[in-house]
Formats: sequence, structure tokens, C-alpha cells
Amino acid sequence: MLDSLNAEDLHRDAVVVDAHCDTVLLFNGMKELYQFGQRNEVGHLDLPRLREGGVKVQFFALFVEPEYKACTFLNRTLTLMEHFLFEMGKHTESVTVIKSWHDLETSLAKNRLGAILALEGAEALENVEILNIFYRMGLRSVGLTWNQRNMLADGVAAGRNPGGLTDLGREMVREMNRLGILVDAAHLAPRGFCELLAESSLPIVVTHANAAGICAHRRNLSDDQLRLLRDNGGVVGLTYYPPFVNHTVACGLESLLDHFCYIADRFGVNILGLGSDYDGIPTVVNGLEDVSKLPRLTAALLQRGFSPQEVKLILGENFLRVIKKNFEQGGR
Repeated sequence: MLDSLNAEDLHRDAVVVDAHCDTVLLFNGMKELYQFGQRNEVGHLDLPRLREGGVKVQFFALFVEPEYKACTFLNRTLTLMEHFLFEMGKHTESVTVIKSWHDLETSLAKNRLGAILALEGAEALENVEILNIFYRMGLRSVGLTWNQRNMLADGVAAGRNPGGLTDLGREMVREMNRLGILVDAAHLAPRGFCELLAESSLPIVVTHANAAGICAHRRNLSDDQLRLLRDNGGVVGLTYYPPFVNHTVACGLESLLDHFCYIADRFGVNILGLGSDYDGIPTVVNGLEDVSKLPRLTAALLQRGFSPQEVKLILGENFLRVIKKNFEQGGR
């Protein structure tokens, strides 16, 4: 068993990838209280705390808040995209917006944060032309739904018997594969999840969810879904939101580790990753109060019996594998 010092060394040596945060919502909405380039007392992450937490690749989601859904989704999504691009543009010495595998490799070599622009809920994607415009602007990951129904698919909260992908949804998945945009199945209803895996020619991701076998929340993945994800070569980012961990509003790190062990024991380590959902959740697992505390997770995984190489896979190498396959095979 590695001691805490060696766990810290392992964490710093690893390529840590967090597949989901909602921090873009803070970029313009809390100007008086929050600045991404400095350490803040609000929010779960910023540049200094990302460095403290050892994160080297961070997915930044664009999520259209409920209060804006009376407006056009496209308008609000573009506004959030501008907030993201403007903020990243202020920190080009420290951050690279990742648009290709070459960008990611260069970012790691220069010890910069790699920022991947993601869309959580594809309501703004009314046709493939809009998808292509977003791709040109840097979009590299798309969650087909949030919890409700849209023109692409049904989310997990779309009625008693939610459906699957629409014809437009299938067309979009094929176009995302062609472009090399990661397809994210988080929030997708079970039928749509299965149909997506049958439709996609590339490995998919589930950016933030846990194991329903431990916590039977509708947002978590069943054993059947995890088996399909394993066979697809995809990855799930486990999230730190207590209701998805053990149905409570507060829980400890050990409860989250139960999900890592459950999935690893049944489906292997190669589908495991991190998907914090920082700045999108009101409470977090005790011990991971913000991103700066992430080295604690590495130490805890080692204490649970994961080998150093397995921990590196979980911290980021599994996501890197899927990112590389999508980025290199797409964009043609």
C-alpha cells in the first residue's frame, strides 16, 4: 500500500480528466463574487484550485438554465459559449481550448489546463448545419438530452415510458461521429441509451453518473447499461453528488468509493473515470468539497486496493483513450 506522500506523487504524475462541470454559469452571472483566474470562496473550481487538484483536462458544459427556457435555446447557448470563449481567452498562458488531439498533447506538454467545450442538452441543435457551426467554434462533446424530451431523444424524466432516439437524433449522432464530437449519454433515457450505442460508430461517454446497482436513482446506470458501455469501449465519469451516491444530501468519500469498486468488480476498470458535476450541484461528497481536494480520492482508491496503474486509468487515461479515438477518427 502506498503512503500518503506516494499517493500525492501518483496524483501529480497522472493526467487527471474531469468530464463535467457547470462553471461556465459563474463566468458572467457572479462577476462581483467569482473570477476564474483567482482563488474564490464561492464555486467548486477555478484556475488556482484546478492546479491544486492536479486537473489537466476539464470539460466545461454549456447548460441552459430553466429560467431561460422560455427564450430560444440557441440564443442562450450562444451567450454561454461566448462567456466560455471570452474567459478562456483571458488566460491563454494557462489554458488551451482543445479542438484536436494535437491540441491536447500540446497542452499537456506545456503544462496548461486543457479545456473541452461541451453541451449539456442539445435543444439548440435544430439541424446538422448548426452542429457544424458549433464544431467550428470549438464544441467537442454533446449530451443529447438533459432530463426532458427534445428533438433528438428523451431524457430520463420524459414521462412514465420515455422513448429513444428520433430520426434527427440518429442523424446528429452520425454527424457527431463524422466530426469527432464525443457523444454523451448522461441524462438519456434507457431506451435511447441502447439505441445510441447501436447507432454510434465510435465509443461514447457518460460524463456524470453512478451505479444504479448501489443507488437506484434514475440518473444512474443499470448493470445492463454498464455492460453495454463496456462492450462499446466507452467511459462513465462518476459524480460526487450525494443523491446519486446513496440517496442522501450528505455522504462521505467511502460511499463514492463503493461505486468505483462495484463497477470495477463487475465490468472492469477500463470504463471508469471522473465526472464531478462541480458547480452544477448544491451539495458534494464530504472530502471532495472542491476540486483542490481531489488528491484525497487518489489516496482513497489506493487504500481500496486499486493498483497505481488502475488509479491512473480512472483519473484520466480511460477518458483520454476515448477522446483520442473520437478526435482522430472524426473530423474527416
